[in-house]
Parts: sequence; C-alpha cells; structure tokens
Amino acid sequence: MTVAAPTPAALPPHVLERADVRSAISSHDFGEVFRLAKIHGHISYAKIAEATGYKPEHIGKMARPETDGKGVRPRIIQFHKILEVVDGLRIPGHLAGLAPRPWELERPARATQPEDPSTLIAQGGAGIWDIAEMLRRTEMSNINSAALESIEQGIDQLARAYPYANADYLHERTKNGLQYVTKQLEGRMTLRQHRDLLVDTGWLFLLNACVQYDRGQREAANLSKAAALRIGQEAGHGEIMAWAWEIEAWFALTQSRWQDMLVAVEAGHVADQTHSVGVQLYAHKARAAARMGDSRLVRESLDAGRARLDRLPKPDHPEHHFIIDPDKWDFYEMDAYRLLGDDQRAATHARSVIRISTGPDGSEISPMRAAEARLTLGVAAARMGEIEEAISMGTAALEADRKSLPSLLLVADELDNELRSRCPRETATRDFHEQVMAIKQGTARTDLPF
Repeated sequence: MTVAAPTPAALPPHVLERADVRSAISSHDFGEVFRLAKIHGHISYAKIAEATGYKPEHIGKMARPETDGKGVRPRIIQFHKILEVVDGLRIPGHLAGLAPRPWELERPARATQPEDPSTLIAQGGAGIWDIAEMLRRTEMSNINSAALESIEQGIDQLARAYPYANADYLHERTKNGLQYVTKQLEGRMTLRQHRDLLVDTGWLFLLNACVQYDRGQREAANLSKAAALRIGQEAGHGEIMAWAWEIEAWFALTQSRWQDMLVAVEAGHVADQTHSVGVQLYAHKARAAARMGDSRLVRESLDAGRARLDRLPKPDHPEHHFIIDPDKWDFYEMDAYRLLGDDQRAATHARSVIRISTGPDGSEISPMRAAEARLTLGVAAARMGEIEEAISMGTAALEADRKSLPSLLLVADELDNELRSRCPRETATRDFHEQVMAIKQGTARTDLPF
C-alpha cells in the first residue's frame, strides 16, 4: 500500500519538530499552528484554507496574535473540525491526542512485524488487544465474532478496573484499545460488525474521558466525551449518549457550572431511560442542588434516583464503572447531606462508604469513594471543632494512590475553607492548605491531551 499523497498545507518535518508547534498542536491552539506554519513552513493561509475547508480570511483571524488588541482569537473546538485540520495539515494523530489517522496507516507493513499468532506469544507481552489480533488472524479475515468478543471483554476488564487501578495504567491501556479498534474500522466487514466496533469505540472514548479528567487533562477529556457522544448518535446507541451527557454533568458539577449540569442531566434522561445511567444523573442533580442550597430538589432527586435504582436488577459486577451498584447510593447521600450541613447523616453515610469500600483483607476496593468519605468526615469534624481529627482525615484522603483529582479537590476545598474560617492561625491548617494547593498546581502540568 502506498503512502497517502500530501495536501497543499502538509507541515514539513522541520516544522513538526519545533517545540512551539508541538505545544500549539497538543493544546489544540490551531490558530497558532497556522501562524507558525506560515512563518516557518512558508505555507500561505490560502493553502491552509484549501486543505481544511475554511475561508482564507477565517484562517487569518484564527492566526492573528492575541496581543494585537482585537480580543481573543477564534478557537476550533468541534471534534470533526479538529479532525479536518489535523488531516489537512497532515499532523500525526498522536501529536494532537488522537489515534493514528487513516493516512498514517497507509504505508507498507514492516518486515519485522510478526504474522503468526504463535510468534506474538513467543515474544511475550500479549495483552488484551494482542489477543484480539491473534483471533482475527486465525480467521484470515478483517474481523470475526471471536475478535469482537475479545475486544468487548477487554473493555469490560478496563471498566471494572476503573475504581481502583492506577490512572496512568488505565490511560495507556484505553489509548491502546482506541488505536486498535479504530484501525479495525478501516477493514471490510458487515454493517452489524461495523456498528459493534463503533459501539466499542464509543465505550472506550467514555472510559478515556473519565481517566483523562481524573488525571487533570480537562481539554482532552472534553474531546473524548464529545467523540463518544457523536459515536452514540451515529450508532443510535442511547446508553452511550446518556453516559456522555453524564460525564458532561460531572465536568460541570466539579467546575461549579450548575445550569450546564442541569441541562446535561436532562439531555441524558432524554437519551436513555432504561439503564442505570439514569440513577447517576439523578445523583448529580441532587449534588448540584445541594451546592445551590435547594434542599427540596435534593430530596426529589434522591427519591427519583432511589426509585430507578430499586427497579434495576442486581448487577453481576457492581465494580463496573458504567453500571451503578446499590452500594454507591450511600456515597451520593453522603455528598448531599454534607453540603446541606446535616453533618450527622453525612458522617453516617461516610462511615458506611468506607466500610463498603474495604475488602475482607483490609485493602480498599474503591479508594476514590473512600477518599471523599474521609474528607466528609473531616468536614464534619471541623464543624464540631475537632481540628486534629479533621486534618488527619483530610491528609489521609489527599494521600490516596488512586484519586479523581477534580472531584477530590472539590471536597478538599470545602474542608480547607472550614479549617481556615475556624482556625486560620493554626500551623496544621496552613499545612493542609498548602497540600491542597500543591495538588492543584500539579494538575496544571502541560501534558499531551490524549
């Protein structure tokens, strides 16, 4: 297979290798990419417009420096538009946080690539995606039922590992899965097989969005969530669409965008009304209502969510991230009651969360929930004047190995504010505040968006 022909605006290697260009690509500041392409690659805005489908004057507006007094320049945020720019400028997918683009894969296979499943096994390191590849090769066809089943099992394993597995490990495995599955979509297959693979891709993008947000990669998480929503729409898969809206609600909740959160909740309910995602949507609504001080809406949302939960069958794998288990309801009520100032009820639910999150051997099977439960106990202790206990609980929560940074920091801020309002001069209070700020600064790291 031959290499795809370059476009009129294909970035030459010496431009792609520049640190400023790579930084602009990774942050999806494509206006800056256009500007640098003109300066260092001598690529005119007319050629960029021809390659990307924009008008030259629009390219010029996006490429103008933000210091020219004309305000913030336009940004490209729609997922399909980002793909058009990446393909038009021949930007390798990994630089923009994407799986390899189709034109990157149109090249001769390496001679050293093993063609026999037994060779892959002998070389070691055959993961869940390698197994799917072996099964595909045994049939000598683009895809088959065994390979599809293996892919689904791999996704199921990752979703069940989400509550406790290392976030970097999950990120790497999910990214590998997306690269493998999107590559398979290029092959010949039936319409049913194509839809099955599309659905698999949607679930992987959902999981990737969650992991990216846990790691502090907010922009990348938004892209993954948008990709999942679009795939759900194309495949007519209501549950994937609803989970994409649930993720948007979670993002809005942790960013204090209450109205956006309520809109996302309603969109999620419209997309799907039969699966457990609806329980999570009601829980988000209750948590937002608590932060707005609307106790009536909190109770209504919790009652509706509990009713939906009671109608669902008991899950075989309650640890699966996209299946709501009954035990998680204590976690939702804990959060709502803490925010409403009902410390006794919040603490009771928090202790229940910690008990449920601890396995028979003493290990934590849901460390993220347990960490937020400890922060809740810390808030309750601070309000009762038990400062030492409050800081002890808060410190233990922040030191957890597995954590969702945005959600954890949201509750940590509550404890930090309680401590600083009640005993601002205490050394321990200042130490805890500095610990929270250090974690926040760590989440601001520049990281490849994917």
